[in-house]
Parts: sequence; C-alpha cells; structure tokens
Amino acid sequence: MPVTASRAVLRQSQFLTRRTAVRHASSTSETASKAGETASSAASKASEGLSRAASTAGPALNNAAAALRKVGGRTGKVISFVDSMIPPTVYYSKVGIEVARLVFRGQNMSPPNMATFQSYFQPLINATRNPAALKNVSPSNILSCIRNASKKEIALAGVATAEVIGFFTVGEMIGRMNIVGYRGEPEHHH
Repeated sequence: MPVTASRAVLRQSQFLTRRTAVRHASSTSETASKAGETASSAASKASEGLSRAASTAGPALNNAAAALRKVGGRTGKVISFVDSMIPPTVYYSKVGIEVARLVFRGQNMSPPNMATFQSYFQPLINATRNPAALKNVSPSNILSCIRNASKKEIALAGVATAEVIGFFTVGEMIGRMNIVGYRGEPEHHH
C-alpha cells in the first residue's frame, strides 16, 4: 500500500474513532446542558456582533445615501426617483406577502414537495442533457398529442394562451405609453 493511501486510511480511522466518542457522549444530560449553554452563548455573541455591525454600518449607509442625494442632473433625478420608490415598494411587498399568506391558509395550500418538482422538470433536464432527443419531435407527434388531449386540457391550454396574449398586449401598451400604435415621426406626404 502506498504511503499516501496508508496515511489517508489512518486519518480516516482516527476521525471515525473520535466521531463515535462524540456520538456516545452526547446522550448524557450533562453534555446536553453544556451544548445548550454553548449554543446560547454563541447566539448571544452572534447577536452582539450583528448589533455592532448594524450600528457601524448605519452611519456609513446614511452618509452614502446623503452623498447620493446631492448628485445633480439626470443621475440625481434617477437616484431621487428610486429613493422615493423604496418605501412604497417595501410596503406593498409586505402587503403582498401577507395576502399570499392569508390565501395559502384559507385554501389549505402547501408548496409541492421535491418529488413533484423533479417529476415536472425531469423532461426539461433530460432534454438539456441529451439535445439529440429533441430531433425526434415532429409535427405528427405534436398533432397526435393534441388529438389525444381531453376537452379539459384543451380548455386549460386556451385559457393559458389567452392570458399570455393579454399580458403581452398590456405590456406593449405600457411600453408604448399608448393604446394604439407607436409614437414616431409625423408622416411626410410627397
């Protein structure tokens, strides 16, 4: 056996003996109380460190914000706009979280487990790992899937398509800042 391998085996065996000793010692009440004391002291030290960091960072952040507010021109306008939008954004995000929490509780909803996520995303992951499998997709396969779909599935697909088209249209209107057409140069008649 090479020297490096024997050293690795020796280190691993020493780690295992130490680990079993720790595991057996943790069952006593004395060790449990010591662990509780250690955890509480670590938590208090962490909270002290956090409060110190917050008290140190507070004036620095305030000074930086004050310096940014003094900037003029277009940049100053953008900074003041962003600064004015922070409080309502925080408020409405908290309101949204609370509404979502109430809806989740009222509908007895719960997030899906990991197996459900994996079952839904497994075809996508397989397609990225093996792009050659996408060559097998043909229009006849797609048409057969559509023909074999139930009325409920077709209705859900129609509703989802209508939602996507609606959100796209509203986004276009917001982007153009106009309901019909794009703003452009006036037409020149020749």
